Amino acid sequence: MRTIHDHRLDRIERYYDLVPRASSAAEPCGPFTLFVAEAGTGWQFYARPALGGRGRFEPADVERVLERQRQLGVPRAIEWVEQMTPELLPAVVAAGYRTQRYPLLALPSLNDVEPDPRARTLHPAEPHLALAVGAVAAGFHGVDEVEPGDTGIQPQLIERGDLVVVASFEGTHLCGAGSAAPRDDVAEMMGIAVPPGHRRRGHGTAITRSLVTACRDRGVELVFLSAASDAAAEIYRRVGFVDVGTACILQVAD
Repeated sequence: MRTIHDHRLDRIERYYDLVPRASSAAEPCGPFTLFVAEAGTGWQFYARPALGGRGRFEPADVERVLERQRQLGVPRAIEWVEQMTPELLPAVVAAGYRTQRYPLLALPSLNDVEPDPRARTLHPAEPHLALAVGAVAAGFHGVDEVEPGDTGIQPQLIERGDLVVVASFEGTHLCGAGSAAPRDDVAEMMGIAVPPGHRRRGHGTAITRSLVTACRDRGVELVFLSAASDAAAEIYRRVGFVDVGTACILQVAD
């Protein structure tokens, strides 16, 4: 039986090609586009299948782009959407690499989501922005000790509307954070994390709901994300997100 193509994936694919270009150099490398972050960005990027490319992927293409990343001294990583580039996974496997696969979810435009009063959008100059960066790092590392993090170019991105950061609070205590990167009418939510000591209190859901609201207030129609696990995906499904595909990530340790 033929699988029905979800056209939201076309918009997500264009988005994935657009977003890194705001703070990176884009370099063609065979059937890939390699994004190399500019100095001071605060995070690293990856290689992706070239937008609109329909060429075949061979194991040698995978090795070539990973070698180019090694030469540049950047993390060796490739990201793609399985349903958009199904030819890539066999080439990665044939090259001897294992791939991580994550649920890719989108929020239907007709699904209403109310913000949570515990979570609010952060302004570029406030001290809580550095604490939000630290809380996300602590959440992903599974520790409760939160130290202010390096905000990099986040204040500038927030100022020009390319980044939204939301944090959830108990009183004045920051309990977790997450962000989204709106581009036109599409936005990806990312880095939603809560340190262990604040989990099971609804802060992840509060951040998610308030991020959705903040994006929609900025004219975003399609909000999507990739979940770190099926368990994490369940949190987003309860908010109203639905599965639309699979995000694939190849990371090679140095």
